[in-house]
Formats: sequence, structure tokens, C-alpha cells
Amino acid sequence: MKIDVRINSLTPGEGNVKAIASANLDDCFAVKNIRVIEGKNGLFVSMPSYKGADGEYHDLCFPTTPEMRKQLNNAVADAYKQAIVQLQEQSNANFTQSEQMSESAPTMTM
Repeated sequence: MKIDVRINSLTPGEGNVKAIASANLDDCFAVKNIRVIEGKNGLFVSMPSYKGADGEYHDLCFPTTPEMRKQLNNAVADAYKQAIVQLQEQSNANFTQSEQMSESAPTMTM
């Protein structure tokens, strides 16, 4: 199955939710509000859910086979890792650019 994942928001330093993603499955079914969460045992993917009258959270949609769950989890995790790398590269580029600007700025001595 073809799975296209888009990271819609990245919150690496805020709480347990590290990112919100959406997935397009075989260009015919979209799932929004997939969360990448930092748990005790590392990152995991949480499907969109609602809080029931029993106080428990129930997934609105979910993979029905272990193979599909693994494929979807891997696709979301890979997209998250790629987004983190891009954020770090962008941050490094911005830092380098501001560093170069401050080095080339004229200085005044009195």
C-alpha cells in the first residue's frame, strides 16, 4: 500500500506530543490528526481518537492488521524523523547566516 505522510505541525520541545501528521492511503483515503507521542518506551504513533462516556479513549480509525499497523507506524515515524532533520538543517543554516552577517558587519571603535 502506498502511504504518503505529511507532518502538519512539529512541537519537539512541548510536552509528550511531538508532532501532528496526516496520512493519505493509496490516494483514496485520508487520515488527519495522527499524533507522534514520546512515551516511556520511545516514540509511538497515536491514531485520532475520542473520549468515550466510560472515560477511555477510543480510536476513530485504525489499521486492522498487524502488517498495516507496522507499515503506517513506520511511514509516520520516518516522516517525523525527516521533518526533525530538516528543522535542524534549517536552524543550522539560519545560525550560520546570522553568524556570517555579524562577522561582516562594520564595527565602530572609539
